Amino acid sequence: MSPETLVPASLDAAGTPFSTEAFDQFVMTSYGRFPLALVRGAGSRVWDSEGREYLDFVAGIATCTLGHAHPAMVEAVTQQIQTLHHVSNLYYIPAQGELAQWLVEHSCADRVFFCNSGAEANEGAIKLARKYAHTVLGIQDPVILTANASFHGRTLATITATGQPKYQQNFSPLVPGFHYVPYNDFGALEAAIAQIDQAERRVAAILLEPLQGEGGVRPGDREYFQRVRQLCDEKGILLILDEVQVGMGRTGHYWGYEALGIEPDIFTSAKGLGGGIPIGATLCKAFCDVFKPGDHASTFGGNPFVCAVALSICRTLEQDNLLANVQARGEQLRAGLRAIAAQRPDQIAEVRGWGLINGLELKGDIELTSLDVVKGAIAEGLLLVPAGPKVVRFVPPLIVTAAEIDQALEILERTLAAL
Repeated sequence: MSPETLVPASLDAAGTPFSTEAFDQFVMTSYGRFPLALVRGAGSRVWDSEGREYLDFVAGIATCTLGHAHPAMVEAVTQQIQTLHHVSNLYYIPAQGELAQWLVEHSCADRVFFCNSGAEANEGAIKLARKYAHTVLGIQDPVILTANASFHGRTLATITATGQPKYQQNFSPLVPGFHYVPYNDFGALEAAIAQIDQAERRVAAILLEPLQGEGGVRPGDREYFQRVRQLCDEKGILLILDEVQVGMGRTGHYWGYEALGIEPDIFTSAKGLGGGIPIGATLCKAFCDVFKPGDHASTFGGNPFVCAVALSICRTLEQDNLLANVQARGEQLRAGLRAIAAQRPDQIAEVRGWGLINGLELKGDIELTSLDVVKGAIAEGLLLVPAGPKVVRFVPPLIVTAAEIDQALEILERTLAAL
C-alpha cells in the first residue's frame, strides 16, 4: 500500500488522486494518522483506497454502533435529508422529542439536552452542576472531583476535568474548580472531600467514568461506586457519570452505570448515540434540571437529521436485541484474549473489560508498546486502537459476529508472534 495515495474519489481538476502530502498541507496536524485512507465500509469491515479489506475493531473509536452502512441508518439518513435536516432550537423538533423520550424511558434520566459531541455533553454537565451548586446549594466556589487517568474531552473545561497532565500541557491557565483523586479508591475520595472542606470550599459534584476508556480500559469497582453514591446522597453532592464511550449498549447494558448497580444524577452520552453521526446528550434527573432559557444552547444540537439517525440506532438496539450479542461476543472475545495471554505470559499482563469494550495490557517491563501491536495488526488486516502506551483496545461494532471475533483473535495471535 502506498501511503502517498488517498481517496480515489477525491480528484483534483486534472483527475489526480489527492495525496497525503497535499492533505497535510491544508489540514492541521493535530492527529498522528496511520498511512491508509479508508473509503468504504459494510458491517464490521472497511476497505482502503487500494481495495484492501480490514476487520474494524475500532468502530470510529467505539462510535459505529451498527457498524458501517447499516440498512436502518441508510434509511433514516435518506428519508430525513430529503425532508428537513436543520431548523435550530428556536422551534419544536418532533424527532428530538421522540429521541429524548426513548432515552428517558431506557435510563434513569428525566430530562435531556442535545449537543454535538461528548466533550460538549460533559461541558453541559459541568455547567449544570455549577448552576445547581450556586442556585440550590448556595456554594459560591464549587469544586468538582474527577479521577486520575480519566478522559472527558478536549474543550478547555473538559481537559481540565481530565486527570491526565499530557492533555493539559501548554493549554494553561486551566479552568479552576477541579480536583483529582485516584480511581476506585474510596479512602482517597473521602480524604479529598475533607481537605476541601477544611479549605472552606465545598464539593458540588463528582464526575467519573463507569469504565475508564482512554485511561486503559479500567472498569469501575462496583463496591466503590456504590459507596460513592451513598456518600453523594449523604452530603448532597451530585454524581455525574461520563457515559460517552461506554453508553448505548457498549458494555452489554444500555448504560455503564447499570453494571455498577447505581443511578447517577447526571450522565452524558455521545459516540455510539449517533452511530457515527455527530450528536451528544446531557441527561439528568428532574431535581437538578436547573437550566432556564438562555443558560445553555447549541446551534446544531438535536437537529432533525441527527435525531432521526440516533432514533434509528436506539430502535435497532432494542428491536434486534443487540445487548445479547454484545454480552455473548464480549465473553467470547475476553475468553480468546485470555487464552492468548496464557500462551504469552512474557508479553501480556492482563485482559479486562465489559461487553465490547476490552483491553489487552502488555507487560510493563518489555519494549513492546500498544502502538507496535496496532501497527502490526493493521498490516495483517485488523484495525485496533491504543488506550495508553501499554493497552490495546478492542471496540468493534455491536453487530460483530462470532466468526469475526474468531478472525480477529487469529490475526492478533499472528501479530504478537511476529512482534
